[in-house]
Order: sequence, then C-alpha cells, then structure tokens
Amino acid sequence: MVAQKPVPASGGEIYIPYADRKGPESFVWFTRELSADGLRALYRKVSGQLTGKIAIKLHTGEPNGPNIIPRSWVKDLISEEIPGGTIVETNSYYEGDRYTTEKHRKTLGVNGWTFAPVDILDETGCAMLPVKGGKWFKEMSVGENLLKYNSLLALTHFKGHTMAGFGGSDKNIGIGCADGRIGKAMIHTEEGKGQWSISKEEFMERMTESTKAVLDHFAPHCAFINVLRNMSVSCDCEGVAAQPVVTPNIGIVASLDVLACDQASVDLVFALSQADRSALVERMTSRHGFRQLTYMKELGMGSDRYQLLDADDNDRRIAPMDAVKDVKPFS
Repeated sequence: MVAQKPVPASGGEIYIPYADRKGPESFVWFTRELSADGLRALYRKVSGQLTGKIAIKLHTGEPNGPNIIPRSWVKDLISEEIPGGTIVETNSYYEGDRYTTEKHRKTLGVNGWTFAPVDILDETGCAMLPVKGGKWFKEMSVGENLLKYNSLLALTHFKGHTMAGFGGSDKNIGIGCADGRIGKAMIHTEEGKGQWSISKEEFMERMTESTKAVLDHFAPHCAFINVLRNMSVSCDCEGVAAQPVVTPNIGIVASLDVLACDQASVDLVFALSQADRSALVERMTSRHGFRQLTYMKELGMGSDRYQLLDADDNDRRIAPMDAVKDVKPFS
C-alpha cells in the first residue's frame, strides 16, 4: 500500500488573540533598549542553560544588507558574554552570493562578520537529525558541523518574510540550520515541481519540523532572542532589494521557549496602531504565517501563553500594549 501524503492544516492566516489561547505560561523578557547594552542585558536573562561550545545562529545577510542585526552589537555580546562563541550559518538554497562556501565567505567579509569565527555548517557535508512526532519528515538534513556544538543561541532579526510571513526564531533555526542542498530542498520543494513549490501551511509545518529536529538535539541547552528592529516585510536574504521599512522599532525579546519568543514578537507587532502594523500584519496574514505558531504548539515545542517581563523595570509583568505605547513611527 502506498503511504498517503500528509495533509497540511488550514487557518494559518488567522491570528489567535491571547484570551483565546490555553495552556501554561512561559517567561519572555523584553527591553526597549535597542543597543549592544540591551542585547547583553537580555542575553543574561536566558544564558544559564547555555554550556560548553555555543553555536550562535544568526542571519549574516546578503552583501550590504541594510537591516541585519548590527555587527557592533554582536561583537560586544560575544566578547563580553560568550567568549569562544561561534557564529553559525549554512549556504543558501538559491543561487547568489551565499550559494557556495567560497561566495558565502566573501559576503561575510563584505558585511563585516570578521570579529569572531563563522562556521558554515554545511561546508563539508550534512548530517541527519531525527524529527520526533513529525508528519512530513522522519529526519532532517542539517549542516554536519552543527553536531560539534553543545548549546544553541538563536539570535534572530525578527522581520517579515516572502514565504514564511514572518521570520523569527523558528525560521532562523528551521531554514538556517538545514543544509543548502538537501535540507532546504526538503522544506521548499515538492518533487517534480518548481524550487519554491511549497508554501503557506505546508511550508510552515515542514520548516517547524526542521526546527524541532535541531532543538530536540540540543535540548535543554537552547535560548532564543528576537530583535524587533528595522522590520521590513522582506527577509534579510533579499539584501539591498528589501522593501522599505515602515514598521516602528519595538525592542528585544528573549526566552527559553521558542514558541513564546516568536508569539510574543507577533503579539508586540499586533499591539501597534493599525497604521504602524498594517504592512507587516498583511505579510504575516497573506502567507498564512501563523501556522508556525500553532504547529509549534501542536508539536509540544513550547507555549503561546507567557508572562512578558519588563527588563527595563525590574522584570515587572506588562502587556504588549504597555511595551509599545511609546514607540515612534519608523523614520
């Protein structure tokens, strides 16, 4: 008997308000301080689980990309808080300036990622990690060098994304650790069809299963930081071609729960005024990006309920509306 192809869920275009969510609450720390100091302060809130050799997964960007996390912030974080930490990346699935390791390393130099070691995880090959409880995959192909590390810090520029709707910690890990030839093809491409033939809910589910494989490998030695700054509706993979930023800068969030981290980031965007949030919300909704959140919850990867703790005010619990009430329109 031929196994039936899994069926993706529906409803990924629907944002679920906090009052309609159920389950336990995780902790998410928040700061308005968009600076190296703010990043370091939030890292210290979640760093206790990170031991041994630490992989720092971030998107280093296409050449001269305008919206990536500032290099000076990351340099300060590594030198002051994570000495010996290694930035990790994988080659891209699309042909361009990060398609091969040689081109990728040139791009790293152009973008100023020269102050710390950068490990291109799939430089020498790939490795398979089991996907526990997945419906699309039994295993996922990742850059083999990922297995050299003991802990994972997902340091993510939260923004929009052409296919995922938004790119948070889930996307940074699920796409960013999958190797450039096999793993990314497993997520993006249906056999016999075009390179980008998988989209909407099915894409979110495949990407999230990839994330789960990585986090199960490192658990519990994982932490997640999302930087809500320069949030174009475009991903950093679009580089200088990214759409102009129109969404206000908000701050930084951090958690030991990947779902809570991404959910809080989405909630902070929704807490903005209609005018300020409309472009990014339209991108999330039109791509059915909220399926990332509901599928993480179904897979037991975390909680969509959380206590938002104001690191600028002695970890006082606040609501997303409180966090964004003083944001200024982007300029």
